[in-house]
Amino acid sequence: MTLSALSPDTALVVFSGGQDSATCLAWALSRFAHVETLGFDYGQRHSIELSCREKLRDGMTRLDPEWGARLGPDHTLSLDALGAVSDTALTREAEITMGENGLPTTFVPGRNLIFLTFAAALAARRNARHIITGVCETDYSGYPDCRDDTIKSLQVTLNLGMASRLVLHTPLMWIDKARTWQMARDLGGDDLVNLINRESHSCYLGTRGVMHAWGHGCGTCPACQLRRAGWERFRLLSSDA
Repeated sequence: MTLSALSPDTALVVFSGGQDSATCLAWALSRFAHVETLGFDYGQRHSIELSCREKLRDGMTRLDPEWGARLGPDHTLSLDALGAVSDTALTREAEITMGENGLPTTFVPGRNLIFLTFAAALAARRNARHIITGVCETDYSGYPDCRDDTIKSLQVTLNLGMASRLVLHTPLMWIDKARTWQMARDLGGDDLVNLINRESHSCYLGTRGVMHAWGHGCGTCPACQLRRAGWERFRLLSSDA
């Protein structure tokens, strides 16, 4: 099959094991007939997130038999080179601070560009026209490779370079963490919210074991602070509804 004839009913989700990518997986399962997942091991300090993926996938199949029928294989790609060239707080034992360039030291240059390029290559092999990623421009980070302009530009570049018609989807681009929790509820009810809260991982330090109201984590890193604030606002909005 040629690249330009990729299946319009098949999707590939960039699936880290975090809250955002888990919500994106549910979003994809509600829309496409066949959905596969892809994770990346690039030497991240919080590599424990990769081990969360199986429980999230299994949990979603149990929540909805139709989702279970749609969920296809999981793939993991090793990107050791990205970790080797990155001098960041996500790939080194370094303090999480704001860098001189105005970006947090958790920013891994080129990460999402590389992830989506590899995802596109795998999508071509797996006959998937749709690629879903949980990047978001609304929340705190300001990572340039999470911005809408970047993703739109990359979609054009990938399609030109691969003679294809891939579609990059960003369901979370314009919503905050509270609305991401609400999206999960809309997709799968409180059972999905509880599954993502219990089994997903966001903490940059890889801390797991103590279960907070908002999930596992150290409670102090930017990812934990963002997740906690989003959870608290979500609960507040839910109580007002």
